Amino acid sequence: MTAMNVRIFEVFTSVEGEGTLCGTKTLFVRLAGCPFSCFYCDTAEALPADSGIEYTLHDAQVLIKESLQEHTYKVNFTGGDPLMQHKSVALLAEYVQRQGVHTYLESSCFDSKRFSHVLPYFDYIKIEFKTPDSEFVRSNDYGTMYESTMQCLTNSVRADKTTYIKVVVSRRTTPEYMQRLVQDIYDVAAPNEISGFVIQPTYGVEEPSLESLLRMYDVIHSRYADVRIIPQLHKYLGAP
Repeated sequence: MTAMNVRIFEVFTSVEGEGTLCGTKTLFVRLAGCPFSCFYCDTAEALPADSGIEYTLHDAQVLIKESLQEHTYKVNFTGGDPLMQHKSVALLAEYVQRQGVHTYLESSCFDSKRFSHVLPYFDYIKIEFKTPDSEFVRSNDYGTMYESTMQCLTNSVRADKTTYIKVVVSRRTTPEYMQRLVQDIYDVAAPNEISGFVIQPTYGVEEPSLESLLRMYDVIHSRYADVRIIPQLHKYLGAP
């Protein structure tokens, strides 16, 4: 793939099924390629870097513009992971902003330098902290990934972006992990700098119990009142 082309797996309009903007009409731009493979991943077909179709930036812009429906609230750049193609994604997001539509970044935040490159072109930022039980990296690499995600959070709030936290939890996730995470988050960000904290239970695999979810809710609520347990709405609607 040439440097300034972009490989897109799919573009489609649906209902936002996750996070604080759950329920909004959204155009999804799913980028190809992800360096990880979480055990609960529901878009494994988009993980290979050579999946999807390669477009010139111009053709990708035309595809996005032609796909935008009336009353679309935002364009969600998802994946895979958009940071795998950060230079192209920054240009596409800038183009969407020029169309007067909100932009939303959905990323694992694995590289703070790439994140800083795209940050100016996004209105909404989801900072997703991967739990060590996600099996997405080797255990001895988890600390580096964790620090990168925390740096992305710091950069996002300093840029005064609408920033929220999401953590996917399974029956493997412990309240003790959540306790440490909450402490670290609020060491770098004040509660008024965060626009929401979402606990998202896994769907169809290693699903956590309600008791476990409520325990983690209580851990977060002790530091941040605007916490929500939100499952993936689109799964229940049968939407993509």
